[in-house]
Amino acid sequence: MGLKEAKQQLKEEQSLGDVIIDAIQDIKGKNLVKLDLRALDGASTDYFIICEGDSTTQIKAIANNIHKRIKQEFGLGPTSREGIEHANWVLLDYFDVVVHIFYPETRRYYELEELWGDAKFTEYENL
Repeated sequence: MGLKEAKQQLKEEQSLGDVIIDAIQDIKGKNLVKLDLRALDGASTDYFIICEGDSTTQIKAIANNIHKRIKQEFGLGPTSREGIEHANWVLLDYFDVVVHIFYPETRRYYELEELWGDAKFTEYENL
């Protein structure tokens, strides 16, 4: 991949992440963080975006809003969509960006932020 292609890919990843964050904030997702994993060995993706919802209904609504917005704005669907049935932890995999939408207790149990503590964190205010 040449420099031009790499810059275009980075721009698309940032835009994808920005739209995902906006889609989460639209539905009032809480405790939103973005983890930049690009500098870490063994990371399976470039970014994790992690948030939580107060109920399974809100978690499903966040996941559905992300799916709808990314489909509309980029023409992409997730390569994987897991956990929507029980909605304690929904995962949307967009290859370079993986979104984790948690119920608060489930998030505390799995501690993804602790597992990837060497990542660069960006925290967003609750709206």
